[in-house]
Amino acid sequence: MKEIKNVLTVLALAVVAPVAVAQQVNEAASFEQGQQLYQANCAFCHQDSGAGNPPTFPALSGNDQLADPVLIVSNIRQGTGMMPPYPDLTTEEIASLANYVSSAWTNDFDSITTEAVAAVLDGLEESGQMASIWDGIFTEAQASRGRGVYTGACSECHGRRLNGAADDPDRRSTPPLARAKFLRDWEGRSLAALYEYTRATMPEDNPGSLTEAEFTDVIAYMLSVSRLPAGDEELQSDPQSLARIVIQQQ
Repeated sequence: MKEIKNVLTVLALAVVAPVAVAQQVNEAASFEQGQQLYQANCAFCHQDSGAGNPPTFPALSGNDQLADPVLIVSNIRQGTGMMPPYPDLTTEEIASLANYVSSAWTNDFDSITTEAVAAVLDGLEESGQMASIWDGIFTEAQASRGRGVYTGACSECHGRRLNGAADDPDRRSTPPLARAKFLRDWEGRSLAALYEYTRATMPEDNPGSLTEAEFTDVIAYMLSVSRLPAGDEELQSDPQSLARIVIQQQ
């Protein structure tokens, strides 16, 4: 009888061990995917360390709100505050990203399954198709208005040519806001990410001093200088619709 029990134990281990190894591999792959998604979409504001830049961009490391995985999922999909929505992420990607921020740095919060993410997403309102900045998403008149706003509020630091060479020689150089390098730096992000980041941080000496429409007009001007085609409808100051417009190189 003892020998039979030993044999059964060995057989059980032979079955369980591969399952455990497979689970560890899957968890490692999910963590890596979440880290990549974080670097591509979140680190720009919240930093690699998760320390953020409070109060504009709150810290994620040690943030007790991450104890609620449902809140994380809804915030990723719909956005919150200055955080843009991410309607293009799949259920699996949202699960990986949510679990990454829940367990990275000093965090040790509960994880969420892909099935639970799907259940949360089913309860959220979805609308609109994804588009590209090359689809004529602003008008020439809007870009013209944006040029006037840019000249008064942005050119002193970012330069008249939007190349980051400040008009004031005593000022440091800044990131370009148009053409190839700008498109490359923002590749794959949405206009909502650009809009919210710009609205939260610019102008540098007086963030948020422009109206929502003025920020949108400036973005239209930036796209126009990047030689993107104009269309028949103006770009709207709505993060939900801006989130569905992806920045891409041609």
